[in-house]
Amino acid sequence: MRFVLVSYLAFAVAGCGAAAGDPAAGQPTSPAPGATSAAAPATNEPGTPPPPPTPGAPDCAGRVKLAGDFTWSFELGGRTRTANVHVPLAYDPSKRTPLVVNAHGYTDTAEGQASLSKMTETADANGFVVLHPQGVANSWNAGACCGTAMSSELDDVAFVGKLLDEAEAKLCVDPKRVFASGMSNGGFLAHRLACELDGRVAAVGSVAGLMTLAECAPKRAVPVLQFHGTSDYVVPYRGSISLGFPAVEDVVDAWAKRDGCTGAPTETYAKGDVTCVTHASCKDNAEVTLCTVEGGGHTWPGGMPVPALGKTSTAISASDALWSFFQKHPMP
Repeated sequence: MRFVLVSYLAFAVAGCGAAAGDPAAGQPTSPAPGATSAAAPATNEPGTPPPPPTPGAPDCAGRVKLAGDFTWSFELGGRTRTANVHVPLAYDPSKRTPLVVNAHGYTDTAEGQASLSKMTETADANGFVVLHPQGVANSWNAGACCGTAMSSELDDVAFVGKLLDEAEAKLCVDPKRVFASGMSNGGFLAHRLACELDGRVAAVGSVAGLMTLAECAPKRAVPVLQFHGTSDYVVPYRGSISLGFPAVEDVVDAWAKRDGCTGAPTETYAKGDVTCVTHASCKDNAEVTLCTVEGGGHTWPGGMPVPALGKTSTAISASDALWSFFQKHPMP
């Protein structure tokens, strides 16, 4: 726990160029049917859709059985980039498997995000692959945030695209069930992926992360699930003019408008300190959900508590709720 606490304390004190947290979530739903289309080992440019399978070729030809924890590394933009990979024991190389990219917060690490979110436990229980990528200098370029990645204008969207290429080449990944989530700066990145990698990422979730890009024009309606605590002092729920952060509800309303949602949101979850409201009448069967944690801090609901950053709700597991939301929203 100490490495997460120290890194998040550093973030809380130092702040971030223009964002680092936000809310969103969803309530448990029934699993969505998996897609059956295949993707050949990727040889295309990072961030672009993989080529279609050769007609008549078997699904996932050449994939081998593996399970456990691995570290992948590759060169991109003159740097060595890495990601931790968790493959559940239930993984079957002959069947298309869902995948979740789960990004860490500013000053944190891939290992820290795995411990904080407990996403690998959710992956083991539900049989999906989870990738915990590592940001350069523990940061992501999410447009208006954060640190070295932002100031150096690193292309972290291309990094995630290349990481998905690696996954599709080495594992039997279902290209219709690839999702992205993140905490704080990682949540900002998830929003950016919804804007700029919507051809590959089916739906996104953000915990204490905001969308602050000046422009966002995905080619389809992207489902978004957002969690946020009302007492988050790092990324205030009601926004901050001095930090350049919009209010959380404004971020969610903007996604509802972008996704063509109509009508007022309805309450879809209420337990303890957590209330979720959902815009359900959206284009492409998308949904936009905001889960508000009353009195919650800059923390991951249901995850590892970090007392210095405020209350961690136990009324919901953000990781489980994200997975339920993702199951409901494969790529159309």
